[in-house]
Parts: sequence; C-alpha cells; structure tokens
Amino acid sequence: MSVRIAVVIPYFQREAGILAKALRSVFAQTVAADLDIIVVDDASPVSARSELAQLPPQQAARVRLIEQANAGPAAARNKALDQVAPGTEYVAFLDSDDEWTEVHLANALHALEAGHDFYFTDFYQLNQSVSAFSRARRITPSEHALLPGRSELHVYQGDMQDQVLSGNVIGTPTVVYRYASFPRLRFREEFVYAGEDYLFWLDLSSQTRRIAFSSASECICGAGVNIFSGSGWGTEKSLIRLHHEMKYKKAIARLFPLSERQIEDNRRAVRTLRKSFVADVLHRLMHGKPFRDVLLKQWRIDARSVLYFLPLAITILLRR
Repeated sequence: MSVRIAVVIPYFQREAGILAKALRSVFAQTVAADLDIIVVDDASPVSARSELAQLPPQQAARVRLIEQANAGPAAARNKALDQVAPGTEYVAFLDSDDEWTEVHLANALHALEAGHDFYFTDFYQLNQSVSAFSRARRITPSEHALLPGRSELHVYQGDMQDQVLSGNVIGTPTVVYRYASFPRLRFREEFVYAGEDYLFWLDLSSQTRRIAFSSASECICGAGVNIFSGSGWGTEKSLIRLHHEMKYKKAIARLFPLSERQIEDNRRAVRTLRKSFVADVLHRLMHGKPFRDVLLKQWRIDARSVLYFLPLAITILLRR
C-alpha cells in the first residue's frame, strides 16, 4: 500500500494560468505515493474551476476543489486540513503561484520515512537568481549532519524556535510534515497576514525536534497576489503591514516561552515597529491621508502606539 500525501493549495489569484502552472508541477512529481490534491478557492477573482478547465481531464479529476467565502490563506489551509482523508500520513503545502521541482516530494518522503516529522527546503524567491538560504545566510547546511547516502538532505540540529524568531528560513511552499502525528495542528486564523505561517512552524517545532531539510532548491516562487506588494513606508498599505507585524510580535511573547535574549529582541522589535507606526501616521497627518481605521485596530493590540504618539512624534520631528 502506497503512502498518501495530501497536497494543500490555498487559491486566490487575479491572473489566469497561475494555478494550472502550479498544479502541473504537482503532477510532475516523481514520488512513489498517492497524492490527494486539495485546492481551496478563497473566493478568487479568477476561479479555480476555470483553472482546472485548462488541464487535461485526467489531471483535473485528481483535484479536490473546495470553494469558500474569502477568509485569507490561513483559513483556506485550515479548510483543506479539515478535509484531509483518513489514513493520510503526510501533508505538503504549495502556494498557488509557486512550482516544485520534480524531486521535491520524493526527497521529502525519503527524509520523513527516515523518522523525521518536519521537512523544508531551500527555494528561489520571486525574480531571484540566488537561493533563499544563500541570500539570507541564516542557515549553513554544512553545520547539519547529512542523511545517510544523501548529499543534499540534512538533519536539522539547531534550535528551530530561535531560527524562526531570529531569521526564519522556512518557505511555506517547501514544507511537508507528518500530519498523522499532528492531526489537530492548525494555522491561527486570527493572525491572518500576521505571520500565521511562522506561528505554525513554531507550534510544530514545539512538538517535535525531528526536523530535516534539503539544501537543494526545490521550489520556485511566483508573482501571484501579495497584499503587501507596494507597501513601502508612507504608502496606502504600509500602516496595515506595520499593524500586522506588531500583532505577530506581540503574539510571540504571549504564546511561546522565550529566552531572556529572545524576550529582549522581541521588545526591541516592538519598539521599532511602534516608532515606525507613529512615523507613518505623522506622514499621513501632514499629507491629509486617512488612518483612523487602522489606528483603532492598533489600539487594541498595542495601546502604547497611541498613548505615546505625541512624545514619539516630537522625537521623530526633532531628528529631521
């Protein structure tokens, strides 16, 4: 009996052809396993049904399509996890604008069947010719033992919580994990766009230290939809981005036991985000741009951003 792997794909795109391209990379996998492909259409402007129509009928028939009202990627992934079939051993995540190399699931299965619970890989980010591991320099493969007989598969030997908090190297579309051992693990939907994937890695790594990774790049990330695209300082989306980053940082201190250094690093990050938030609001005041809706949301997660607005604003103005 072959191993069953559920492939979870949240879908929301404004351009045709993106999902079909991602699915073709799933069908091209060389792994000896039964793939259960679950696509959750999160009220996408370009429907998943129209994407599946681009595929040969025998491929389209292999996809389980779930449609829901728009709720964000965390809710879409959770919807798929709720529908994982009994007897499924592993779950692999793929975003709808990304593509796997042909050996991704085969390598993942090799590492997981060797006794690991959590697998991730190097990858190429959008329009990059240097891989994510090399660009970030947050993980050095040579410092982690190789799996026997493999030149690219490693046993992760560090502190994954510290890795995620200090410089996350895990790309969501590269992750495969042992679903059978963690069937109730879900993304925290209340943190949609606020590091919900990072929180998932932290939750998972708090339950297992049996982690493996590939130093080979096994995924190429595409353009797709990014709600924070063009959200540089002072832009329409910048306050929303800062708000969500603050929400994530505040959640870490509440949800996970941190070392003294991690606590101080987190506090420093919160203070920096608070100053950036005030600077952005100040910019909007000076240029007549709206900000009140986000200000109320910010008050709920970090009242000091509002209470300390005047002294922080004065400090910012004096430094100009």
